[in-house]
This record gives sequence, C-alpha cells and structure tokens, in this order.
Amino acid sequence: MRPDMNSRSLNKDSIKRYFDIQVPVTACNLRCDYCYISHHHHESAEIKPLKYSNSHIRKALSRERLGGTCLLNLCGSGETLLPLYVVDLTRELLEEGHYVMLVTNGLSTKRFKELVKQIPADLQKHLMLKISFHFMELKSKELFEKFFANIRLIEDSDISFTVELTPSDDEIPYIDEIKELCLKNLGALCHITVARDNTKPEIPILSALSRDEYISVWGQFDSPLFDFKMQIFGEPRKEECYNGLWGGYINLETGSISQCYGLRPARIFDNLSAPIDFCPVVKCKKAQCYNGHSWLTFGMIPELATPTHLEMRDRITLDGRHWVGEEMRRFLSHKLSENNEMLSSKGKWTALMRNRSNQAVYTVRRLVDYIVNGEWSVLRSKFQNFVKK
Repeated sequence: MRPDMNSRSLNKDSIKRYFDIQVPVTACNLRCDYCYISHHHHESAEIKPLKYSNSHIRKALSRERLGGTCLLNLCGSGETLLPLYVVDLTRELLEEGHYVMLVTNGLSTKRFKELVKQIPADLQKHLMLKISFHFMELKSKELFEKFFANIRLIEDSDISFTVELTPSDDEIPYIDEIKELCLKNLGALCHITVARDNTKPEIPILSALSRDEYISVWGQFDSPLFDFKMQIFGEPRKEECYNGLWGGYINLETGSISQCYGLRPARIFDNLSAPIDFCPVVKCKKAQCYNGHSWLTFGMIPELATPTHLEMRDRITLDGRHWVGEEMRRFLSHKLSENNEMLSSKGKWTALMRNRSNQAVYTVRRLVDYIVNGEWSVLRSKFQNFVKK
C-alpha cells in the first residue's frame, strides 16, 4: 500500500502519518529507579553513531515518500538530546515540512540553547519538547534550578513544550512540594504519565498501590494524560488498528520501519527510490496499547472515541499562557482519518493475509540466520518461549 498524497484533498497543516522514531542512545545523565534501561542495562549505556547522514535520513523520510506532513516523535532509550547530531537532524526534518517532538529529561542546557539558536523561529513553531520531570533524581542531585532554567529558555522561544512526571511510590510524600514547584516555575501542574513494569509480559503498573489507590493519589493533578492512560491501561485492543498504514515505528540505527513495537522490520533507508510498503496491523496481539496516549489519540483506531493529542500535552498557565504554541495546537488537534482513507472489509482481510505471510517468511529467515551463525542458545530460548505459549 503506497503513500498517496492525493487520496483526499490533503491538508498540509494536518497530520498524514505519525511515527515513533528510536534514537540509538542508551546513555543518560540520570539514573531513575523506575527506568528499565538504566536499572538493567547500565553497563551497556552508549551513544551509537548513525550509519546514515542527517540529510540522507531527511530524504528517506521526505514528505513525498511518507505521503504528506507527518508528526515525528524522536526518543532514545537514554537521554535523547545527548547525541551531537540531534539538533541538526531535527532542523532537517522540520525543513522537510514535518512537525517534530523531542523527548528529553530537560537537563542538556547546551542542546536547549542550540535548539533555540540554530532553528529559525518559523520552524520552532513546529517543534515541541516533551520534558520528563524526574523529581527524585533532580532533588537528590540538586538540579531543580537548572531544570526550570532550561524550560524558561524554551518558554522564551517559539518552541512548544510539555512537562510530565513519571509517578513513583517514592514521590508520594513529596506531592505537595511537586505541585508547588510546578505552579511556581511552570504556571501549571505537570502532567502525570503511568509507570509500567516492562519485565512482565502483562506490563502492569509499576507500583505497590492498588489501581484505585494509584488513581486516587495521582489523579489529584487533574492531568488528562493520566486520566486517559488509566482509562486504557491493561485493556487489550480488539478493534482494527491502522498502525503500519497511518504510521509506525522507525529505528534510526538500522534504517528500518515496523508496524509497531517488536514487529517485523523492513529496511527503508537503503533504497530511497523505492516506495515504502505501508500495511496496517489490523489485529493487535499485544497485552495492551501502552503508548495509546499517542497512537490512539491520533486515531489509529478510528471508531474509538478519544481525546485529541493536544489534550495530552497542553496546559494553560495561571496567567493564561499555553505550553503548546498556536500552530502546534492546531496540528495536534487533528486526527489521522482526516487525511487518510478507511479500508474496506476486503482491504483489511488482504492486510491480515499479508501480515501472516510476511511474518512467516521473516521467522524462517531469522531461524536460518541463527543456525548459520551457530546461535543455539537463542534458538533454545525461542523454542522454550514457544512451548510456554
């Protein structure tokens, strides 16, 4: 299914596709207890160089190739802004005509200054920083002043921002302090996300509290992000999902695209003249859509009524200012169905058959690679997991 820029009268100021883009960095300047990467893989923390140049990546993700104006969410397993190339890559993608979001812990003052100085004001309006507020680490390292000073750099520019706290049981005694810091420095309470335990297949909430207690404690921040995440948390999606057709997951290190996390990758950075073969997941087998605050609010499941993504990100301050700028607010208010066609029953069935065929071929190729390379321990582990299922 090739991208079609004329399937509808395409509105370049509304979203055509949404992509979550993995930046190959596991290094971080913090070590939060609830972070799976830092807690379990601290010894492998690194900033990997990109195989492809920033200009090459821009061509691989051109508006023409992706079918229109997309929202690109750049996030590393560590701190996204640590790699030297991130600011220049961000500018390339903005110049291409896309909107960009960068996930960050808010502590890289140098990168914040580079974003403000090196990205023109008209492009800044299409950029948003998703700033994680790691309260316990900032408190123990006495970094509050630096953190909020960096946010003020962004406030004084045309770049949008949002601030969210990953709730930890350790933070509960400090809730009043957290609120006071936010109101004093941000003009509004931070949003609240949901901490999850990625070590377990069901991906439960990472907390000793019951679900009701968790909602009672963290619901007092009146965060639409938290409210929606709790509404969908733990719920497997039985509807038909358009991820893979209306967006997907891109790995900058390998130059590959997948329909969603953990699914079969396909290389798209090598041959830039080849069209990208977009195909929807249709039926999701995951325990839950744990990043549904993005996928679902943009409308990957069109019949599912959800808030807009803008509601997940914006706050209005005590003096009436918005965290999210006007142009970004308009863009985040749109749904993917506005610029994309719905599939017929036959189209969905065809996609399911293609998925099964592609996955079977991919599985056989992986098994052959394991055998050729003598990776018997990997084969044994995969066989054991298969038997357990």
